[in-house]
Amino acid sequence: MPKIVISLNPAWTPTQNAQHFYKLYQKAKTAEIEVAKQLEMTKADIFRLESAEPYPAQYKSCTVVAKEERDNKIYRKIKSSVNLDGYETIFIGVPVWWHTCPMIVQGWILQNQKSFEGKTVIPFCTYASTFRDETLSKITELTPKSIHKKGLGLTNPTKQDVKIWLDSIKK
Repeated sequence: MPKIVISLNPAWTPTQNAQHFYKLYQKAKTAEIEVAKQLEMTKADIFRLESAEPYPAQYKSCTVVAKEERDNKIYRKIKSSVNLDGYETIFIGVPVWWHTCPMIVQGWILQNQKSFEGKTVIPFCTYASTFRDETLSKITELTPKSIHKKGLGLTNPTKQDVKIWLDSIKK
């Protein structure tokens, strides 16, 4: 069964004076990498969504932009896309940005909504403290004609956490 993992290319490059946020960023990146690694072992393709216009490099500036996008339903252009026709299972992995799935990912899903019909969509997200369920639900809501399996939210992932989740959704 062909699988693909869609994830948001890390948009924020931490600065030296933002060590706390750097640690959160590293946890999110680690979770995404761990899920991708485990799925690669099952022959899943990996595609990273990347904004045509980079997000600000400073953390605070990036959060201001992300909040403005959320509040005004602004969907950024994607640098390149992927044809989902040959895939039966689509994992969508995102960080939680302002209590939800990043708008850049929401926009991409909306633009490709027909491509998700009848396919299995499995969301996963990384988060610092809250809004895991809301973020996973948003991906499910945006893909209403898909088959959905239990999503996963991670704050500090381990290989075992990811393995248990992947084993549970195989059933």
